[in-house]
Amino acid sequence: MTAIGSDAVLTAFVLFCRIGGCLMLMPGFSNQRVPRNVRLFIAFSVTLALTPLLSGEIEKNISGIAPVALTRLFLSETLIGTLIGFLARIYFGALETLGGVIAMSIGLTSALAGPIEENEPLPAISTMISLTAMALIFFTDLHWEVLRGLGASYSALPVSGLFDARFDLVQVSDCMTKSFLVSLRISSPFIVYALIINFLIGLAGKLAPQIPLYFITVPAVVAGGLLLFYASCEPFMQIFNAAFSAWLADG
Repeated sequence: MTAIGSDAVLTAFVLFCRIGGCLMLMPGFSNQRVPRNVRLFIAFSVTLALTPLLSGEIEKNISGIAPVALTRLFLSETLIGTLIGFLARIYFGALETLGGVIAMSIGLTSALAGPIEENEPLPAISTMISLTAMALIFFTDLHWEVLRGLGASYSALPVSGLFDARFDLVQVSDCMTKSFLVSLRISSPFIVYALIINFLIGLAGKLAPQIPLYFITVPAVVAGGLLLFYASCEPFMQIFNAAFSAWLADG
Protein backbone atom coordinates (compact mmCIF):
# COMPACT_ATOMS: atom_id res chain seq x y z
CA MET A 1 0.00 0.00 0.00
CA THR A 2 1.40 3.43 -0.93
CA ALA A 3 2.06 5.72 2.02
CA ILE A 4 0.40 9.14 2.10
CA GLY A 5 3.10 11.80 2.05
CA SER A 6 3.07 15.28 3.56
CA ASP A 7 2.49 16.90 0.14
CA ALA A 8 -0.69 14.85 -0.32
CA VAL A 9 -1.99 15.98 3.10
CA LEU A 10 -1.15 19.63 2.35
CA THR A 11 -2.83 19.35 -1.04
CA ALA A 12 -6.02 18.03 0.53
CA PHE A 13 -5.95 20.80 3.13
CA VAL A 14 -5.44 23.48 0.47
CA LEU A 15 -8.49 22.10 -1.35
CA PHE A 16 -10.44 22.00 1.90
CA CYS A 17 -9.72 25.70 2.53
CA ARG A 18 -11.53 26.75 -0.66
CA ILE A 19 -14.24 24.09 -0.61
CA GLY A 20 -14.97 24.51 3.10
CA GLY A 21 -15.05 28.30 2.79
CA CYS A 22 -17.53 28.03 -0.09
CA LEU A 23 -19.85 25.50 1.56
CA MET A 24 -19.74 27.53 4.78
CA LEU A 25 -21.81 30.25 3.03
CA MET A 26 -23.43 28.37 0.13
CA PRO A 27 -27.26 28.40 0.50
CA GLY A 28 -28.64 24.97 1.28
CA PHE A 29 -25.34 23.50 2.44
CA SER A 30 -24.83 26.14 5.15
CA ASN A 31 -28.36 26.08 6.53
CA GLN A 32 -28.38 26.51 10.28
CA ARG A 33 -30.85 23.66 10.62
CA VAL A 34 -28.15 21.26 9.41
CA PRO A 35 -25.90 20.25 12.36
CA ARG A 36 -22.36 21.64 12.28
CA ASN A 37 -20.74 18.22 12.31
CA VAL A 38 -22.84 17.19 9.30
CA ARG A 39 -21.78 20.32 7.40
CA LEU A 40 -18.16 19.65 8.29
CA PHE A 41 -18.50 16.03 7.13
CA ILE A 42 -19.97 17.21 3.81
CA ALA A 43 -17.04 19.59 3.29
CA PHE A 44 -14.54 16.81 4.07
CA SER A 45 -16.34 14.39 1.75
CA VAL A 46 -16.42 16.83 -1.16
CA THR A 47 -12.74 17.64 -0.61
CA LEU A 48 -11.73 13.98 -0.66
CA ALA A 49 -13.87 13.37 -3.76
CA LEU A 50 -12.22 16.22 -5.69
CA THR A 51 -8.66 15.66 -4.47
CA PRO A 52 -7.76 12.99 -7.09
CA LEU A 53 -9.01 15.27 -9.87
CA LEU A 54 -7.33 18.49 -8.73
CA SER A 55 -4.26 17.45 -6.80
CA GLY A 56 -1.77 17.28 -9.72
CA GLU A 57 -1.37 21.01 -10.33
CA ILE A 58 -1.63 21.97 -6.66
CA GLU A 59 1.15 19.63 -5.58
CA LYS A 60 3.53 21.40 -7.97
CA ASN A 61 2.70 24.77 -6.38
CA ILE A 62 3.17 23.69 -2.76
CA SER A 63 6.21 21.48 -3.21
CA GLY A 64 9.03 23.00 -1.13
CA ILE A 65 7.00 26.12 -0.29
CA ALA A 66 8.07 28.25 2.69
CA PRO A 67 5.90 28.24 5.83
CA VAL A 68 5.02 31.94 5.48
CA ALA A 69 3.98 31.48 1.86
CA LEU A 70 2.02 28.36 2.81
CA THR A 71 0.10 30.31 5.46
CA ARG A 72 -0.67 33.02 2.91
CA LEU A 73 -1.86 30.31 0.53
CA PHE A 74 -4.24 28.90 3.13
CA LEU A 75 -5.67 32.36 3.79
CA SER A 76 -6.02 33.16 0.09
CA GLU A 77 -7.82 29.88 -0.67
CA THR A 78 -10.20 30.38 2.25
CA LEU A 79 -11.05 33.90 1.06
CA ILE A 80 -11.64 32.70 -2.51
CA GLY A 81 -13.98 29.94 -1.30
CA THR A 82 -15.78 32.37 0.98
CA LEU A 83 -16.23 34.76 -1.94
CA ILE A 84 -17.84 32.04 -4.09
CA GLY A 85 -20.26 31.12 -1.32
CA PHE A 86 -20.98 34.80 -0.61
CA LEU A 87 -21.83 35.47 -4.26
CA ALA A 88 -24.42 32.68 -4.15
CA ARG A 89 -25.80 34.05 -0.89
CA ILE A 90 -26.23 37.48 -2.51
CA TYR A 91 -28.84 35.96 -4.84
CA PHE A 92 -30.81 34.56 -1.92
CA GLY A 93 -30.37 37.73 0.12
CA ALA A 94 -31.83 39.77 -2.74
CA LEU A 95 -34.73 37.33 -3.07
CA GLU A 96 -35.35 37.49 0.68
CA THR A 97 -35.30 41.30 0.64
CA LEU A 98 -37.75 41.53 -2.23
CA GLY A 99 -39.81 38.83 -0.49
CA GLY A 100 -40.25 41.35 2.32
CA VAL A 101 -41.34 43.90 -0.26
CA ILE A 102 -43.93 41.43 -1.56
CA ALA A 103 -45.23 40.83 1.96
CA MET A 104 -45.48 44.58 2.55
CA SER A 105 -47.23 45.12 -0.78
CA ILE A 106 -50.03 42.68 0.02
CA GLY A 107 -50.32 43.63 3.70
CA LEU A 108 -48.86 40.51 5.35
CA THR A 109 -45.80 41.93 7.09
CA SER A 110 -47.21 41.21 10.56
CA ALA A 111 -47.48 37.45 9.99
CA LEU A 112 -43.97 36.31 10.99
CA ALA A 113 -42.58 32.83 10.51
CA GLY A 114 -39.52 31.00 11.82
CA PRO A 115 -36.16 31.83 10.20
CA ILE A 116 -34.81 29.50 7.51
CA GLU A 117 -31.43 30.94 6.52
CA GLU A 118 -31.21 33.89 8.92
CA ASN A 119 -31.47 34.17 12.70
CA GLU A 120 -34.45 36.55 12.84
CA PRO A 121 -38.13 35.87 12.06
CA LEU A 122 -39.30 37.06 8.66
CA PRO A 123 -42.74 37.62 7.10
CA ALA A 124 -44.36 34.29 6.30
CA ILE A 125 -44.43 35.04 2.55
CA SER A 126 -40.70 35.86 2.53
CA THR A 127 -39.87 32.71 4.49
CA MET A 128 -41.91 30.54 2.12
CA ILE A 129 -40.21 32.09 -0.92
CA SER A 130 -36.74 31.56 0.57
CA LEU A 131 -37.51 27.99 1.57
CA THR A 132 -38.89 27.17 -1.89
CA ALA A 133 -35.86 28.67 -3.64
CA MET A 134 -33.49 26.74 -1.37
CA ALA A 135 -35.39 23.48 -1.93
CA LEU A 136 -35.24 24.01 -5.69
CA ILE A 137 -31.43 23.85 -5.49
CA PHE A 138 -31.71 20.18 -4.58
CA PHE A 139 -34.86 19.33 -6.55
CA THR A 140 -33.30 20.58 -9.80
CA ASP A 141 -29.86 19.06 -9.05
CA LEU A 142 -28.17 22.46 -8.83
CA HIS A 143 -26.17 21.21 -5.85
CA TRP A 144 -24.21 19.09 -8.33
CA GLU A 145 -23.65 22.22 -10.39
CA VAL A 146 -22.22 23.84 -7.25
CA LEU A 147 -19.68 21.03 -6.93
CA ARG A 148 -18.86 21.24 -10.65
CA GLY A 149 -18.33 24.98 -10.28
CA LEU A 150 -16.00 24.43 -7.35
CA GLY A 151 -13.89 22.12 -9.47
CA ALA A 152 -13.92 24.57 -12.39
CA SER A 153 -12.92 27.46 -10.10
CA TYR A 154 -9.39 26.07 -9.95
CA SER A 155 -9.08 26.72 -13.69
CA ALA A 156 -10.48 30.26 -13.46
CA LEU A 157 -8.68 31.11 -10.20
CA PRO A 158 -5.59 28.92 -9.93
CA VAL A 159 -3.91 28.28 -6.59
CA SER A 160 -1.31 31.06 -6.37
CA GLY A 161 -1.45 32.42 -2.82
CA LEU A 162 -2.65 35.82 -4.07
CA PHE A 163 -6.12 37.18 -3.31
CA ASP A 164 -7.08 39.80 -5.92
CA ALA A 165 -9.37 42.14 -3.97
CA ARG A 166 -10.14 44.37 -6.99
CA PHE A 167 -11.31 41.43 -9.11
CA ASP A 168 -13.41 40.09 -6.24
CA LEU A 169 -15.08 43.44 -5.58
CA VAL A 170 -16.03 43.64 -9.26
CA GLN A 171 -17.55 40.17 -9.00
CA VAL A 172 -19.55 41.17 -5.91
CA SER A 173 -20.79 44.35 -7.60
CA ASP A 174 -21.86 42.50 -10.77
CA CYS A 175 -23.55 39.76 -8.76
CA MET A 176 -25.49 42.28 -6.65
CA THR A 177 -26.64 44.08 -9.80
CA LYS A 178 -27.84 40.89 -11.49
CA SER A 179 -29.48 39.42 -8.39
CA PHE A 180 -31.43 42.55 -7.48
CA LEU A 181 -32.56 43.04 -11.08
CA VAL A 182 -33.89 39.47 -11.11
CA SER A 183 -35.57 39.93 -7.73
CA LEU A 184 -37.04 43.27 -8.82
CA ARG A 185 -38.42 41.57 -11.93
CA ILE A 186 -40.03 38.97 -9.69
CA SER A 187 -41.56 41.46 -7.26
CA SER A 188 -42.59 44.10 -9.83
CA PRO A 189 -46.22 42.83 -10.19
CA PHE A 190 -46.71 43.20 -6.45
CA ILE A 191 -45.17 46.68 -6.41
CA VAL A 192 -47.52 47.76 -9.20
CA TYR A 193 -50.42 46.11 -7.35
CA ALA A 194 -49.58 48.03 -4.16
CA LEU A 195 -49.32 51.35 -6.03
CA ILE A 196 -52.67 50.90 -7.75
CA ILE A 197 -54.51 49.68 -4.65
CA ASN A 198 -53.14 52.42 -2.38
CA PHE A 199 -53.85 55.09 -4.99
CA LEU A 200 -57.46 53.92 -5.30
CA ILE A 201 -57.92 53.70 -1.54
CA GLY A 202 -56.43 57.17 -1.08
CA LEU A 203 -58.64 58.59 -3.82
CA ALA A 204 -61.73 56.99 -2.31
CA GLY A 205 -60.73 58.28 1.11
CA LYS A 206 -60.61 61.83 -0.25
CA LEU A 207 -64.04 61.42 -1.83
CA ALA A 208 -65.60 59.92 1.31
CA PRO A 209 -63.46 61.02 4.29
CA GLN A 210 -66.11 60.06 6.84
CA ILE A 211 -65.75 56.35 5.98
CA PRO A 212 -62.66 54.48 7.33
CA LEU A 213 -61.95 52.88 3.95
CA TYR A 214 -58.45 51.74 4.85
CA PHE A 215 -59.65 49.40 7.58
CA ILE A 216 -62.59 48.22 5.49
CA THR A 217 -60.47 47.37 2.47
CA VAL A 218 -57.61 45.54 4.26
CA PRO A 219 -59.21 42.05 3.82
CA ALA A 220 -59.83 42.74 0.13
CA VAL A 221 -56.23 43.96 -0.36
CA VAL A 222 -54.82 40.84 1.32
CA ALA A 223 -57.13 38.56 -0.66
CA GLY A 224 -56.20 40.21 -3.95
CA GLY A 225 -52.50 39.99 -3.07
CA LEU A 226 -52.76 36.31 -2.24
CA LEU A 227 -54.55 35.63 -5.52
CA LEU A 228 -51.79 37.48 -7.37
CA PHE A 229 -49.17 35.48 -5.47
CA TYR A 230 -50.97 32.23 -6.29
CA ALA A 231 -51.05 33.12 -10.00
CA SER A 232 -47.43 34.26 -10.24
CA CYS A 233 -45.49 32.12 -7.73
CA GLU A 234 -44.57 29.37 -10.19
CA PRO A 235 -43.31 31.70 -12.97
CA PHE A 236 -41.21 33.85 -10.66
CA MET A 237 -39.61 30.86 -8.94
CA GLN A 238 -38.74 29.54 -12.41
CA ILE A 239 -37.18 32.92 -13.26
CA PHE A 240 -35.08 32.93 -10.10
CA ASN A 241 -34.02 29.32 -10.50
CA ALA A 242 -32.99 29.95 -14.11
CA ALA A 243 -30.98 33.04 -13.12
CA PHE A 244 -29.21 31.21 -10.29
CA SER A 245 -28.53 28.23 -12.56
CA ALA A 246 -27.08 30.55 -15.24
CA TRP A 247 -24.79 32.14 -12.63
CA LEU A 248 -23.58 28.72 -11.49
CA ALA A 249 -22.90 27.70 -15.08
CA ASP A 250 -21.18 30.92 -16.19
CA GLY A 251 -19.83 32.40 -12.97
